Amino acid sequence: MEDIRTPPKASSLIESLRDIGYSLKAAVADIIDNSIGASAGHIELFFKWGGNASSISIIDDGKGMSSQELVEAMRPGSMNPLQSRNRRDLGRFGLGLKTASFSQCRELTVITKKNGEMSGCCWDLDYVSKTDDWLLKKLDPDKINNFPEFSMLGDSGTLVLWRNIDRVIDHTVTDNTEKNLYEKMDEVRKHLEIVFHRYLKGEPGLKTISIFMNGDQLKPFDPFNSLHPATQRLPVENLELSGETILIQPYILPHHSKTTPSDYEHYSGGDYLKNQGFYVYRNARLLISGTWFRLARQRELTKLARVKVDLPNNLDHLWAIDVRKSRANPPEVIRQRLRKVIDKITGGSTRVYTTRGKKLTREGLNTVWIRTVSHSKIRYTINREHPFLTKYIVDLDGDGIINFNDMLTMIEGQFPVEAFYSDVSNSPESIAQNTIDDEKLLELAELFYDSMKEGGMTTEEITQQFEVTEPFKDYKDIISIYLTAKEQTG
Repeated sequence: MEDIRTPPKASSLIESLRDIGYSLKAAVADIIDNSIGASAGHIELFFKWGGNASSISIIDDGKGMSSQELVEAMRPGSMNPLQSRNRRDLGRFGLGLKTASFSQCRELTVITKKNGEMSGCCWDLDYVSKTDDWLLKKLDPDKINNFPEFSMLGDSGTLVLWRNIDRVIDHTVTDNTEKNLYEKMDEVRKHLEIVFHRYLKGEPGLKTISIFMNGDQLKPFDPFNSLHPATQRLPVENLELSGETILIQPYILPHHSKTTPSDYEHYSGGDYLKNQGFYVYRNARLLISGTWFRLARQRELTKLARVKVDLPNNLDHLWAIDVRKSRANPPEVIRQRLRKVIDKITGGSTRVYTTRGKKLTREGLNTVWIRTVSHSKIRYTINREHPFLTKYIVDLDGDGIINFNDMLTMIEGQFPVEAFYSDVSNSPESIAQNTIDDEKLLELAELFYDSMKEGGMTTEEITQQFEVTEPFKDYKDIISIYLTAKEQTG
């Protein structure tokens, strides 16, 4: 059997590599992965508007590369994804630098310094297409000195420069194009602030980094709002797979009533409903966010639930992590454990939904409304056993009781379900409950107190009833003053 050598055509393959599916923000993040992998602590991102001559550059103070290392780094497929790697490495395929860059520009220049040694190379896609060969241009030292960004490199570090950024700014430049560039780069900023938030914030075992965009320092966005006192941390799960440990940390974000409106909006990430779910990190770098991996539906019940999943970098093949680091699929053994995590977050509420006819009120509370589930249908009904209603019904005759119950049924039947659901889904923080003014509250308290006293209750028992009966339980300060006055007057 004869072997026939069939290398890919450079002009065809290099153009195809441009369409792997990178967004601008994912491409920039991929370049920063390399900077972090090179032990950089300070990264500068610049974008310059100049019409079709606009450019984007990323400069770091990492360990840099020798001339030979640079040529190898510029080679497409410079690393076998099956090879073992440094546990802090954020790469896998040896394609990120090239494919991320090619997806946005037609000219990729990398200039690097290692221990004072300077070198530079350039991929010019127009030149590759013209020659139909994998010809990498090596830059002369004099030409390297002509790059304005070069002066920002110290003794060690790397500059990645994108020019002819035709996928960011096409050749139909209009008056709105500059504005569009700034909008796209604002999306990049927000993306970097969440993808690298653990590096930007700093945590044990990680080197803290700083990232600047056109001179402005990026701020970490913690999707778990983990420092808020009302954020709930559920127990950490340790999963063992192929001799490695996967850490799973569930969080329940604060209810809107326990945080400021601005914070509640900020940590929504735009939409709590869409951003619930698993947040998968590989070496503390966010890969996937806001997904239940089709193990559960996104629901109002779980919209404040977010689960941090920490992976090491040598389980990529089991999670099917793609070149762009924007897709992952957990293996079945992990999916089974993730299902249990979801059950722990929603277990109580989920079980309630499937319990036939179960009354969903806290035991011992005299609430005005009762939420029940029967035949998988949720209903809200007025509590006929509320002390005020029972006192009122006692004074009615047979027909009066029937008419009164009919009126309550009519009120229950007109509960504005659709409007309530829409309001809770879209802006729960804007929903306000009607309050009772102090004068009316005290009038109701007097009626309630007299009723309990007539029923033979002691002062201590009456106090306990005030604590568990609506509306009084929601006005503890006023009721406390009222009861103290009653005790003093006898």
